[in-house]
Amino acid sequence: MNDKHIVSSYDRDLEGLLAHIMKMGGLVEDAILRAARSLETRDEELAEEVRRGDKAIDDLEELIDEEAAQVIARRAPAASDLRTVLSILKIASNLERIGDYAKNMAKRTGVLAQMSPVSDSAAALRRMAREVERMLKDALDAYVRRDVDLACDVIRRDEEVDQMYNALFREFLTFMMEDPRNITPCMHLHFIAKNTERMGDHVTAIAEQAVYLVTGERPSELRVKADVTSETT
Repeated sequence: MNDKHIVSSYDRDLEGLLAHIMKMGGLVEDAILRAARSLETRDEELAEEVRRGDKAIDDLEELIDEEAAQVIARRAPAASDLRTVLSILKIASNLERIGDYAKNMAKRTGVLAQMSPVSDSAAALRRMAREVERMLKDALDAYVRRDVDLACDVIRRDEEVDQMYNALFREFLTFMMEDPRNITPCMHLHFIAKNTERMGDHVTAIAEQAVYLVTGERPSELRVKADVTSETT
């Protein structure tokens, strides 16, 4: 009876951690979409809401860190259970970084709102952000459902995000060469595009944790990183 109580209590601890992760993931998904929308619509008030909302994401990561440490200290979990706790910690860290990138996108919205729009770049960035948000939702679903196939699909889809980034990078170079007045806004837009591409990398890391949780192994190389901007001179 005592052992059953201990197991039940431990299960509740894990469920609590998972609930925090899903709440944190929902906040991050919302931050990505709202930051991208504020950029496209030049809505500085919405951008400020995204910036303020980042504190809730940071607070959740801190809470997860504290509760996970308590679980490890109190329960001394066995290998498979320890893997679950450690994967939750890593996912929380990745979510926090994605939230930071969304906040940084929102920060640049205020600056770009004072400048003339550059083509439909903001709309293209919003499409890229929406793809990252969909990937994040699927990565978290894969983790909860322990769905290795879905997790691997997310990992493969990051190549599409890389390709979108590469296309935008070349587009910004063209705009800057055509008109020097485009240099400053394009630099800001490029930073946003690069940050969005990095969001995709962190989402991929979350999907890899889903694979690791089920198999105990890191996923094999499912893609070739498609960021070719380092080749551009």
